[in-house]
Amino acid sequence: MKVLHVITGLGIGGAEQQLRLMLRHLPLRSAVVTLTNPGAVADGIEADGTPVTHLGMTGNRDAGALPRLTRLIRQGGYDLVHTHLYRACVYGRPAARLAGVRSVIATEHSLGEAQIEGRPLSAGTRALYLATERLGTSTVAVSPSVARRLTRWGVAPSRISVVPNGIETNRFAFDPRARASARAALGLPPNAFVVGGVGRLAPGKRFDRLVRAVAAVPEARLLLVGEGDQREQLLRVAEECGAKDRVLLAGACEDPPAGPSGPTARETGAHAAGPAGPEGSAGPADLAGPVGPEGLGGLPASAGPVGPEGLAGIPASARPEGPVDLAASAALSDSAASSGRAGATGGRPGLPAMLAAMDVFVSTSPDETFGLAVVEALAAGLPALYVACPAIDDLPAEAAPGARRIGESVPELISALLALRDSGHGRLAPPEAVRRYDIAQSARKLMSLYHQAVHGPTPVK
Repeated sequence: MKVLHVITGLGIGGAEQQLRLMLRHLPLRSAVVTLTNPGAVADGIEADGTPVTHLGMTGNRDAGALPRLTRLIRQGGYDLVHTHLYRACVYGRPAARLAGVRSVIATEHSLGEAQIEGRPLSAGTRALYLATERLGTSTVAVSPSVARRLTRWGVAPSRISVVPNGIETNRFAFDPRARASARAALGLPPNAFVVGGVGRLAPGKRFDRLVRAVAAVPEARLLLVGEGDQREQLLRVAEECGAKDRVLLAGACEDPPAGPSGPTARETGAHAAGPAGPEGSAGPADLAGPVGPEGLGGLPASAGPVGPEGLAGIPASARPEGPVDLAASAALSDSAASSGRAGATGGRPGLPAMLAAMDVFVSTSPDETFGLAVVEALAAGLPALYVACPAIDDLPAEAAPGARRIGESVPELISALLALRDSGHGRLAPPEAVRRYDIAQSARKLMSLYHQAVHGPTPVK
C-alpha cells in the first residue's frame, strides 16, 4: 500500500510531530506533502527516511494549489491519501478525488470546544469543513471527546473512527542522569522545585496564569518548553511578579530530535511542486468565506461544482506565519548534552530530558483536543495538573492516578503546587494511561482503517 500524507505545515507543533511519530511506526511506503512552512519537523521526517515535498502554497488565494496538489497525487500513484489539519483537509480531500484516489482519510487533530487550531469556531469554518468532509472515506478523531465534537458539528458518527495520539513511551522513562545533565545545561539548581509546562507560547495556553502561580510559590522555578508570540509578554508578567529570575523559557523542542539528513523539503520542493512563494500558514478562520448559492468560500458558482467531481478554488485572505523560532533562552548551554535515550538537539536537552528536569507538570490550557504533553509527563513519572485533557478525562480515574484536574484560577493552582512541593514525593511509576497511548498501538489501529478503506471490510467468518 502506498500512502500520501498531506499536512498544512511542518513547523514544530503537536499535530506535526504526531505525524512524524506515526510515520516511524507505519509499515508502509509513505510520502508527505506540506502545503506551507516546511520547518524543523519536515527535516526530521526526511531524516527518518520519508520524502517531503513542499507545495509552495502562498495563501488561500493561491488558486493553483489545488491543481498542483492534484497533479502530485495523480503522478504518485497512491492508494490512499491521508490529510492532517484544517487547510490540508479542505484542499487535500478534493484533490485526491480529482486525482482518482477514492480512499481518503482525514485526521482531526485540533477541534476544541470553542476553537479549531487556536482560532474561534464559526459557521463558515464549519460549513467549509463539512462541504469537503463528504468527499473523504472517513475521519479520524484523536480522542472520544473530539469524536463527540465532530458529531455535534454534523459529521455522521458512522464516518468517525477514534485513533488516539500516541507517544514512544520508552523514550520518556525517567533517567536520573538526564535530570542532572539537563538541570546543569539549563542553569537549574540540583535541589530546586521545578514546575514545568510544554506547548506553544500562545494566549490560548494560558501560561501567564502558570507564571503568576509559580511566582507565588517561594523558591519554585518554572521551566516552559515552547516558542511563540507570547514569549515577551510572559517575561513581562514574570518581571511584574518579581520572579523573572525564576522563569526559564527554554524555546521550542523538536521531539524526537532530527538526525543527519539529505536535502530538505525547502531545497527540493520547488522542483517537485512548482515555484514556492512566501511560506505562510493560514488558519480555518481565513479559509471560511460564505457558503451559499453563490458558491463555496465566496466564489461564483460558475467556478466549479462542489462534490465528488471537483471543488472550486477556495479564496480568502492569507495570514503569513514564518517557521517556528527554535532559539532557546540565554540560560541554555549549547555545549551541554543530555544522556542516552533522553536525546539532545544541537547540544540542548531533548524533551525527555526536559521532563526529567521537572518535579511537577502543569497544563493550563482550558480547551484541548487530546493533551499529549500530559501523557508524556506521566510517562516521565511526573505528577500532572491540568485544566483540560481529553486523553485523561476519557479514561477511568484509576488509569492515571498521578493526574489531577484543577480549575482555571491562579489561587487554585498555587494551592495545588504548594501541596505537591510540601509532599516531598518521588518519581511516580508510569500509569496505565501511558500504556494505552503507546504509538505502536495507535499505528496498528490506523493500519486497520487503511486496509478497510482500500480493500473493504474484512468478512466476518
